[in-house]
Amino acid sequence: MKRYFIILVSVLLIITVFLGGCTQKPQKQQETQTTATKEINPSDLKFITVVKSTAFNWFKRMETGIQEFSKDTGVKAVMQGPSKADAALQLQVVEDAIAQKPDALLVVPFKPETLEPALKKALEQGIVVITHEASNAQNVTYDIEAFDNAAYGRHLMDELAKRMNYEGKYVVFVGSLTSTTHNEWVDAAIAWQKEKYPKMQFIGTKYETNDDVQKAYQIMKDLLKTHPDIKGVQGSSAVDVVGAGQAIEEAGLAGKIAVVGTSIPSYAGDLLKSGAISLISCWDPAKAGYAMNKVALMVLQGQKIEDGMDLGVPGYEKIKLVGKVIYGSAWIDITKDNMDQYPF
Repeated sequence: MKRYFIILVSVLLIITVFLGGCTQKPQKQQETQTTATKEINPSDLKFITVVKSTAFNWFKRMETGIQEFSKDTGVKAVMQGPSKADAALQLQVVEDAIAQKPDALLVVPFKPETLEPALKKALEQGIVVITHEASNAQNVTYDIEAFDNAAYGRHLMDELAKRMNYEGKYVVFVGSLTSTTHNEWVDAAIAWQKEKYPKMQFIGTKYETNDDVQKAYQIMKDLLKTHPDIKGVQGSSAVDVVGAGQAIEEAGLAGKIAVVGTSIPSYAGDLLKSGAISLISCWDPAKAGYAMNKVALMVLQGQKIEDGMDLGVPGYEKIKLVGKVIYGSAWIDITKDNMDQYPF
């Protein structure tokens, strides 16, 4: 009797294992299906891009790219933002956007840390979150950078050093002391100068302009008094070099102090022509806006973002993926000689 009981238990165990193996197959099929492209009608989707301020030409240009994306795909893609660059005001716009229950929320943060709780809430509600100029953002699906920020910072320093004849005093401006990209640019630039250009001297501190051209102008005006022998300026906000250039031109020093940094021709064009600004570098915000929205759509369609892939957007043909950060290679250099090629 005992032997029959053992045989019966063994048979039951075999049947259990067999049935267990059968029940695992549908689960494996389900897992495979979740990685496949999802059938989604783009015209049923709503994307909201929240920028630092809708008053800036930079973001007006970005809106052009967002509208182009909407036209190409059928996604209802819109841009919103505060009337001025202010962390509290932007947070309110983000909160209002989340309340609209979009399928994707795309944000260019003024102060990334201020938005983290709101972005976390968006993710928890199933909203795809894509940021730009915020490589340290935590609560995101992906962050998109136009290029490797350290490489860009070194590039700007090379351009500044060349125009300073590789020696003399220089200062750096940032829009905000908590702006991730601005600080990555200038930190890399300063480190590169110390390594490659020992006759150059970084003076002062990181001067914060709050993306305000008048503040940049006043800081530069004061610097010309305290450091009359200054030879170079590197700006980060799109208006930093504009304010600095205005103060330099007013002092009759156009062409005598090298000024390089991030900006666009509609801001810096006149000062490029006068020589008060030497060179501006940037990326096309229209392409960045398009790329942000494109990635959000790819995520919703179940497509996998992979290192080296082509997003189908100029400057993002062979991306570098590091964790959740997507890097393009989209920077451009603009001088008085080629500025007419970039009508923004």
